[in-house]
Amino acid sequence: MNLLTSFSKRKPGMSFILFLVFIDMFCLGVIVPVLPILVGTHTTDPKMQAFWYGALAVSYGMMEFFLGPLLGALSDRFGRRPILLLSMFGLAVSNFIIGCVSSLWMLLFARIIAGATQSCDAVSNAYAADITPPEDRAKVFGQFGIAFGMGFIIGPLLGGWLANININMPFYVVGGLAFLNGLYGLFMLPESLPVEKRSSFSIRRANPLSAFMVLVRRRDIGVLIGVWVFFQLAFAMMIDTWVLYTNFRYGWDSNMNGIAMCCVGLATAVAQGGLMKVLVKRFGEERTVLIGLFTGVVGYTLYGLAPRGWMMFPIIFLTITLYTTGPALLAIVSKATKPTEQGVTIGSLMSARMLMVVIGPAFAAAFLGMVAQQVGDLPRSDIRLGVVFFICAFIQVICLLLGYRHFRGMRKMSDNED
Repeated sequence: MNLLTSFSKRKPGMSFILFLVFIDMFCLGVIVPVLPILVGTHTTDPKMQAFWYGALAVSYGMMEFFLGPLLGALSDRFGRRPILLLSMFGLAVSNFIIGCVSSLWMLLFARIIAGATQSCDAVSNAYAADITPPEDRAKVFGQFGIAFGMGFIIGPLLGGWLANININMPFYVVGGLAFLNGLYGLFMLPESLPVEKRSSFSIRRANPLSAFMVLVRRRDIGVLIGVWVFFQLAFAMMIDTWVLYTNFRYGWDSNMNGIAMCCVGLATAVAQGGLMKVLVKRFGEERTVLIGLFTGVVGYTLYGLAPRGWMMFPIIFLTITLYTTGPALLAIVSKATKPTEQGVTIGSLMSARMLMVVIGPAFAAAFLGMVAQQVGDLPRSDIRLGVVFFICAFIQVICLLLGYRHFRGMRKMSDNED
């Protein structure tokens, strides 16, 4: 116990948390190209495959939506470290279950466990906010993007390769790595939130709906919450239906999708690392958000129009600034938030994202499943197969208009005050 206490009192450092984020994203990256294919081994009906994969995505998102603010509020009260450990060990247990079972209902149960304990994203961002000055947070959130991107560079490649050996093997590997990651955190991760800076716990602050409504009512960032929500809706629809879409339209397997997800990770790392710094320095955080949103409109449209699978790869890199949008928005919101409310605020943002993970993939998977039934009658290059991406592009247009209007209004208000 004394050994654990001494480790927990180590001076907080970004190297610790960035490594934990990398491992967490690496584990998630491994299963992204594999889980939809695994669902397909339990049913030969494309509509049922889309339905069950949508159910897995919805259950995961629903649990994180309802419990994300609770875990964030608990981290404000008891510290970040115990919540991060819960997240890491929960990821390990859920993936061991997926690797062992052969029932779709047990897969659903495993994803519920994963969603109920998944708080690494929100609490890691709050951890970074604890130890970073406000003026440096855009850069730090960009570093999170690098860790995320690196996880998605290596993870999907390994997941696709392991799935070709055995479809269950990626989940055993992820479970083992997540467990080792938990042990690393148990012995090496220091606490970032001093006792004197912790806030009291209340059920109202932990309620996802009330926490979200508090953010919406804030005049300074209320519109940005809307931008965040719609941006995450479009992104969730793209990511969670990507594998099904490319499988139905281009006949891609888990290995090919692993390569594509690797490219997404590489684009994310480059965008949120070096490119993020350049854009923020040159244009500021507000214009960086608008550039990213505009790129999303173009990118989603091109994804839906691409008649050949190889075209998806250059589109990923041509629309690289899309991946700077999230960190730039987080930086703006974080600067407008009190230190004692970073955990619950960012937790609520992540909870709002998870609500979109519930709504977006459920709608997109169901719609894609209906379209998939016509694949036998439609040529693979038929434009109707890309309808989900066209919906994403339309959503991004809404985000762009809301963001532009908000930033213009804030600039006018600032000019009047001067």
